[in-house]
Amino acid sequence: MPKNPAAAIDKSNMFDTLYRFPEQVRDAVNIGENAPLWRQQATSNRYAFFGLGGSAIGADLLRSYAATTPGADHLNISVHRGYSVPSWMDSDTNVVCLSYSGETEETLSAFDDIRKKTMRVVCITTGGQLGKRAITYGFPIINIPPGFQPRCALAYSFFPLLTIMSRYGAIDSRASRANARGIREIVAQTEEMRNVYASSAARNPALQIAKKLHGKMPVIYSANERLDAVNLRWKGQIQENAKQVAFGNLLPEMNHNEINGWQHPKTRMKDFSILLLRDNDDNRRVQIRFDALKDIIKGSVGDVTALEGKGSTLLSRMFSLIYLGDWVSWHLAVLNKVDPSPVPVIQTLKAKLAKAK
Repeated sequence: MPKNPAAAIDKSNMFDTLYRFPEQVRDAVNIGENAPLWRQQATSNRYAFFGLGGSAIGADLLRSYAATTPGADHLNISVHRGYSVPSWMDSDTNVVCLSYSGETEETLSAFDDIRKKTMRVVCITTGGQLGKRAITYGFPIINIPPGFQPRCALAYSFFPLLTIMSRYGAIDSRASRANARGIREIVAQTEEMRNVYASSAARNPALQIAKKLHGKMPVIYSANERLDAVNLRWKGQIQENAKQVAFGNLLPEMNHNEINGWQHPKTRMKDFSILLLRDNDDNRRVQIRFDALKDIIKGSVGDVTALEGKGSTLLSRMFSLIYLGDWVSWHLAVLNKVDPSPVPVIQTLKAKLAKAK
């Protein structure tokens, strides 16, 4: 493994975690293959996931991926980021509670309502209060490795979900075969690209993009299908790792409102750097909209960069963009001269919330 070139800044060595992502994927799949399932057989295709931040992004990716994947597109998947549960949830709803630390207060609050409504609950955590409560009420626990920032444990929040959904029969054999092919591609691609993304060479696309974003306000656009959760991941990684403000929106909706805002204030337009996350299976009309959007705003903003995932499956294309984005955020943190791992502002907020109890 190469030496961290920014060890003086990256004191917690996120570099190493990003570099080892292919190994994390393999380990996460193995955890899913051996993990406990819901205790009762499903009678409903409703799956509700409860989590926040880095713990919830795996569920977002699963929702987005399943929605357009034959054999999984029949699932009714929802992701909930809050203290309470939706009124429609009943005893037939299949639930996953996700909290890497096991201490996420919103998820713990929701858990107390969930256990009164359904016994179809699985918890994914390293332990904490969520782990203790799961044991108390007899819910299966998928134990994932501690020691990561939640956002750096993405493979552990996604691949066990994908694997247990196949084992449970929620995803049929067509989708399961596509999943297996996609996972193989993800491991192969990330093993191939990690040396490129980790380097300081001018040809490194992650570094090139980071330099474009340095000192700018990134705005990330994607279609509302397939890459909406990837869009969310890019935005969150820039915000947490690089400590830099970032925004995002989805097509075609932004074409009906936000596109008109790229006119004022004229003195600030060049401060924005636009990223277009595209997929070759985007709706044909959305593809036309992307081209038109680029033509309309490119003369006003600082720059516009279009990116596409690589791979023969949607799963591999999603994760090729995610892996690129994670490295972009790391290089941007180095350019900003900030340690990518700590999130002091979030810790300050948590301390204020603790005092207000």
